[in-house]
Amino acid sequence: MMELLTQAFLTSLLVGVVASGIPLLLAGLGEQISEKAGVLNIGIEGMMLTGAYLGFYLAWQSNSLALGFVGGALGGMITAALMVIFCVWLGLNQIVIGIALTLGAEGATALLHYIQFSRTYPRLGSIDPLPIPLLSDIPVIGHALFNQPLIVYLSLAAIALLSWIYRHSNLGLYLQAAGDKPAALDSAGVDVLLIRSVAVMITGLLAGLGGAYMANVGAGLFVPFMTNGSGFIGIVLAMLARGRPLWVLGGAALFGCCLSLTTALQVAGIDIPTDVIQMLPFAAVMLVLLLFGRHARLPNALGVAYIRGER
Repeated sequence: MMELLTQAFLTSLLVGVVASGIPLLLAGLGEQISEKAGVLNIGIEGMMLTGAYLGFYLAWQSNSLALGFVGGALGGMITAALMVIFCVWLGLNQIVIGIALTLGAEGATALLHYIQFSRTYPRLGSIDPLPIPLLSDIPVIGHALFNQPLIVYLSLAAIALLSWIYRHSNLGLYLQAAGDKPAALDSAGVDVLLIRSVAVMITGLLAGLGGAYMANVGAGLFVPFMTNGSGFIGIVLAMLARGRPLWVLGGAALFGCCLSLTTALQVAGIDIPTDVIQMLPFAAVMLVLLLFGRHARLPNALGVAYIRGER
């Protein structure tokens, strides 16, 4: 009996880690791209929330999960486009604009949800997973890790893709230079504003996908303010990862574990107040920052607007 409870607890915990960690992973990877290019994207929480709403709405209207993720990516990129206009092109304060975008997205999505659904919360149908043969049959971890929707596998593949881009491509060099030495990059004939604009738009795409995953797969419905600080945790992950996508995965798994403890402990029959469990991710953020924050490596020109001709 104890062995069955242990297996149920571990399986439930791993399922929750994936469900909670994938949005954090996508947000962290997106923020990492933006920060490498020198843009501190405080608005990533708003991008996730916009992606969550538009992704859910299109999935609900079309009964298509794929179209829902397209809508999520589009929602994130719409918000990111505002970040590009105000911060990259006009050179306004990135922190102020980022906070404004987040607050605006919170208000807009809550209002749109109320207009569309009033006080009801419609749910999507069940999601068909894509099991990996043989691996999905492994006890405990098989169902949790290898019986997931396609978006989970694509998110993990993005880690390898970004690692290759950072280390072995010109685009990776351009991103690094745009964040560290934008004037030198400009002198080499590369458009700094273009590189930063592309970086922020990709950030919006990934953040929007993370929000859509949260609504369509993790919860199956949209609730106003449902991101609940996930975007800000993504910022912490990006800062602490020191340019390494794999470290973002490790951090997302850690915070995803904290977020998923409620369900896992309920399965195991352990009664702990929900408020205590919900506090764990933010306590973990403070602990991680205390231990490793001083070792975070940030680009020299992070948060500094680039104006051609200025030094």
